[in-house]
Amino acid sequence: MTFIETLQQRNDAFAANGFSANLKIIPSTKTLIIGCLDPRVDPMDVLGLKPGEAAIIRNIGGRINPALVETMILLPVVTKAAGQDMGPGWNLIILHHTDCGIKGCYKFAPDLLASHLGVSREELDLMAITDPHKAVAMDIAAYRANTAIPGGYMVSGLVYDVLTGKIEVVVQPCLLREAVES
Repeated sequence: MTFIETLQQRNDAFAANGFSANLKIIPSTKTLIIGCLDPRVDPMDVLGLKPGEAAIIRNIGGRINPALVETMILLPVVTKAAGQDMGPGWNLIILHHTDCGIKGCYKFAPDLLASHLGVSREELDLMAITDPHKAVAMDIAAYRANTAIPGGYMVSGLVYDVLTGKIEVVVQPCLLREAVES
């Protein structure tokens, strides 16, 4: 059996036993989680989320970059189209982790990683690529400084330890910045 066939069987079971047509486009907890694409750090698993509780965006290292900023600017438009507002009352959780593969990019393809992160090669050395605790705090500072990203979110920074399965709150929930009325 191919893996696609396995996935089809799993989907059949999901459609029969786990599917809910009642899920909404807006997460029930008004939470957006940004994390790494590493399969060891799936927020659904490591945070015990239920379907529909959070929207999740994943990229290399879970780091802020130009594509992510663009997504953050577009999300309130999508939310408004669904009849909701995004910002005040929402949680923005930045989830980094130990033993991240981004370190390999930093070692073997630093120019490519710098381009992905939207920084110069020299700035890349200041990005705390090898320290997820510093990196999550730096990313939150970058979110706060980027006024193109809508305000109003309560932002938190977490680091997941791939050896223990535990998360550590590195940046306690705080207001990203005041929301600006549009």
